[in-house]
Amino acid sequence: MQRKFLLFILVTTFLSFLVKGNKKKDIEAIKGMCGCMDIEFKFAETFSPNKDYKYYDNYTSGGRELALVVEETKDKIVIQHLLVVGGGMVIKHWRQDWIYQGVDILSYDKDERWKKKKLEKQNVKGKWVQKVYQVDDSPRYEGIGSWIHLDGKSYWESETDAPLPRREYTKRNDYNVLKRINRHEIKDFGWVHEQDNLKILRENSDKLIAEEKGKNTYKKVALNKCEDATNWWVKNEVFWKIVRNNWDSYFEKNDVIAFKKSVNKQPMFSGLFAMGKKYEGLDENSTEMNLQNIRDEVNDHIIKFSKE
Repeated sequence: MQRKFLLFILVTTFLSFLVKGNKKKDIEAIKGMCGCMDIEFKFAETFSPNKDYKYYDNYTSGGRELALVVEETKDKIVIQHLLVVGGGMVIKHWRQDWIYQGVDILSYDKDERWKKKKLEKQNVKGKWVQKVYQVDDSPRYEGIGSWIHLDGKSYWESETDAPLPRREYTKRNDYNVLKRINRHEIKDFGWVHEQDNLKILRENSDKLIAEEKGKNTYKKVALNKCEDATNWWVKNEVFWKIVRNNWDSYFEKNDVIAFKKSVNKQPMFSGLFAMGKKYEGLDENSTEMNLQNIRDEVNDHIIKFSKE
């Protein structure tokens, strides 16, 4: 009887390793989200507990995007997304960092406010933290989950709170938190980001306003179709590396991260984008004094938007 029990434990442990806990497969899946992609975004509200609620129209959009690994260490992968607008125009888009067995996470509260949260080591074994950032590298949301590799599928799921999505950021004031259930699944054509979202008004307690289904489909196309983005990143990589490092320092020094939506009627990204244009073509071998001046300029801009 004891032998059968031990055999059962060994078999289940081995199967668990095959399904989750294969770091090499995890990394392959994460990097499977890179490349030149044609994207389709679809969102639809599906339910509201308020019978008088007026459903918003379905949202659809699309575009082309280059996603590339811009930083990699043993336990960290940083993927930058660049939007290819056309006519040679490229816009820095969102960013996602993947941290293996990360214990530090920013938890969104409400009204542009995040709190640092420390995870227990025993609860992160074999898991990946995904940190998602806005176009200016300010925080958006962070979640943790295991990559699952089973029946020819590779997918990752997490649940986390987030600010309003960009598509509703300036249009809605009836809710202030988006509870996101994210699923990233790697496909032979690229990958799919499925979302089951709850639109919540968070005051003294949480009130559900509406539920939403989202599906973002990323289909790989020839890399030369994103040549403009590849060239743009070569000229802008050094500046945005400085911005990333400044943000990392800011996160490290503050337990609560909070921002004003705008200063002088301008959002944070406007100033950083203008700076990026000013320092386009910056050489990493530039003098330390020059690099420090840029760091100070970026830092001053971040602090200007910070809530005390």
